[in-house]
Amino acid sequence: MRDPHAAVEAWVADFARALEARDIDGTAALFAEVCYWRDLLAFTWNITTSEGRPAIRAMLEARLADAAPSRFTVVDDASEENGVVSGWFTFETAQARGIAHLRLRDGRAWTLLTSMEELKGHEEQKGRRRAFGAEHGVHQGRTTWLERRLEEEEQLGFSRQPYTVIVGGGQGGLALGARLRRLGVPTIIVEKNARAGDSWRRRYKSLCLHDPVWYDHMPYLPFPDDWPVYSPKDKIGDWLEMYARVMELNVWTSSEVTGARYDEASGKWEVVVDRQGQTVTLHPTHLVLATGMSGIPNVIDVPGATRFAGTLHHSSQHRGGEGYRGKNCVVIGSNNSAHDICADLWEHGAASVTMVQRSSTHVSSSDSLFKFGTSKLYSEDALERGIGTAKADLINASVPYAIMHEFQKPVTDAIRRQDADLYARLEKAGFLLDFGDDESGLFMKYVRRGSGYYIDVGASELVADGRIKLKSGVGVDRITETSVILSDGTELPADLIVYATGYGSMNGWAARLISQEVADRVGKCWGLGSDTTKDPGPWEGELRNMWKPTQQPGLWFQGGNLHQSRHYSQYLALQLKARMEGLPTPVYALAQSHHRT
Repeated sequence: MRDPHAAVEAWVADFARALEARDIDGTAALFAEVCYWRDLLAFTWNITTSEGRPAIRAMLEARLADAAPSRFTVVDDASEENGVVSGWFTFETAQARGIAHLRLRDGRAWTLLTSMEELKGHEEQKGRRRAFGAEHGVHQGRTTWLERRLEEEEQLGFSRQPYTVIVGGGQGGLALGARLRRLGVPTIIVEKNARAGDSWRRRYKSLCLHDPVWYDHMPYLPFPDDWPVYSPKDKIGDWLEMYARVMELNVWTSSEVTGARYDEASGKWEVVVDRQGQTVTLHPTHLVLATGMSGIPNVIDVPGATRFAGTLHHSSQHRGGEGYRGKNCVVIGSNNSAHDICADLWEHGAASVTMVQRSSTHVSSSDSLFKFGTSKLYSEDALERGIGTAKADLINASVPYAIMHEFQKPVTDAIRRQDADLYARLEKAGFLLDFGDDESGLFMKYVRRGSGYYIDVGASELVADGRIKLKSGVGVDRITETSVILSDGTELPADLIVYATGYGSMNGWAARLISQEVADRVGKCWGLGSDTTKDPGPWEGELRNMWKPTQQPGLWFQGGNLHQSRHYSQYLALQLKARMEGLPTPVYALAQSHHRT
């Protein structure tokens, strides 16, 4: 069998020759019949996947001449597993430097990831390019670093306009803000809470991250190596507040965007901000909605709700189980928040806690999910194998969404075997359990829907043994002054009702802050499908409208978990920097077969 490193070197050499000769057919012939080329900006100025040789030819016909790739160099050792050879190489285009991950089957490319890493001539000011800091010598009128920083804070948004306004100061907004600052893009982050990190602090007391620490670092500033594996919400809140300060981000706290309008003539936004009671109008070129992967809370309309004499609220408003000792509690929903809230209420001595499960839910235990899934790329073991955060992010991104379910099925199968007893006891208790549309488990539910699952950190045991009561396969018919009436006629006495009913699409924020017309033009955010307003539209192999140009000029969406906020903020920041510098950014749009700019 050929040495893996030699196989990668041979393929990359052929790939380089074909591209530099502008031989599109020759390039396509290097790919297997079933193949995927996922590009993160480097060739397409988009986040897109070309599936199959015809799609690869079409992309290269549109973009090869402008991209002008060159300087291909194989890096790191290659490996082989189950007949698939994997390797890495770097490259350059006319405007950028990039890195690529390659998988070969029988000498041809099965998957290729090409990722833009930095813009030529507009690199981050780091390493040998870092600021000197001290100003040696004698200088009349000298200003200190702090004075210059305070002057920037005073001017930006008033005598000097930001190039970008980010709505939301959670992990998504702060990660993007940090990347933009390193690239020299003037940016204001508008955060409605009093402190950065309050979006975490204000959630229910028992909340901890369900993803492990190695998966959750912020850009440039990883957590200390004694940070808890699963971070409590208040530690995350404090970290984000510290991060904003240390990274010198311009965060307007206790501020809220009350409206935004795009001026086609000037190519700028008019963004109205209530800043601590003062109305300020900003005129950025780009507006980023960094409001998480979710939109506005879904509050179901139940007859009689206004007559309820107890406490009724959405899970986003729930602060914890204190005060409900001896009370009857009903939680409508069966995903992460519902389970966490039910367990917290039980721990605080509620007289009864009933979960109303309206449809099936996927459950993966946190320990098993880490053992069989996350730990392969994000763990101490992965670090010892030389897989740091940046490398793990690229390996993770190298799996096209079109075949990701095939990578996830073995993980789900292993978890099913490991936790078979728990699953059997849940089903015996009446819990409606599923493993995804194609038995691919949690992650595919996350990217397809953003909901429909629970990462079990203990509540499933309470459901299985009946300490959390369960009513499954039923809806809510009406609410009385003292109870919840279900669709099967069951009456549940209630002092507290929590709607753990999820959130709408992110474009709900576009409708609220800009207009319904703009939200409709953009179409859905998140989920796999089309970026067009016709849904279902042509398969594009990516998450809808995330971290890339939308149908509304100057409007972008930044969201997801901490991992996605960290990794994909890099690409959104590069797109904004390129536009600020006036670089040509012809966007290859797969479904529309034309270019957006």
